Amino acid sequence: MDGHVGQFFQSVSSIFRGSDTLPVCDRDIIAGCETEVAEAANEEQKNDSLMRLSWALVHSRQPEDVNRGIGMLEASFGKSNSPLQTREKLYLLAVGHYRNGDYTRSRELLERCLEVQPDWRQALTLERLLEEKTKRDGMIGMAIVTGAFGLVGLVAGGIIAAASSSRKK
Repeated sequence: MDGHVGQFFQSVSSIFRGSDTLPVCDRDIIAGCETEVAEAANEEQKNDSLMRLSWALVHSRQPEDVNRGIGMLEASFGKSNSPLQTREKLYLLAVGHYRNGDYTRSRELLERCLEVQPDWRQALTLERLLEEKTKRDGMIGMAIVTGAFGLVGLVAGGIIAAASSSRKK
């Protein structure tokens, strides 16, 4: 379990080092968090363990884990007792939707998160990653559209050239 905790904190610390990628959790970390939830001695420990499990799930590379984390967070969202818990859950939901490729929903949740704490570094980092990802995806989309129009132009030019040469004969 100590190895899993070490991996967990190492993964979390990558956000604070200014890394341009989100931390990633593997199945071992998730399993450790699930065990922690099962072994919780009281309600407070269980809630803390569930938050760590949610964190691990939305930071997984496996879509089924991410979806499970989103579901857990959405189910517990109304039970937030403080602005800090609300901020954490909004951020984790934004991470989950970012991982799933739902950038619009991720952006909406980040905006709500930054209303609670405008200078929160983790949220600002995710916002920057989100902007970079949407710009990159937009550039790829533009290249595809430009390439498609170029191909259509070549085909049309070839047809016109063929038709014109057949009329001259």
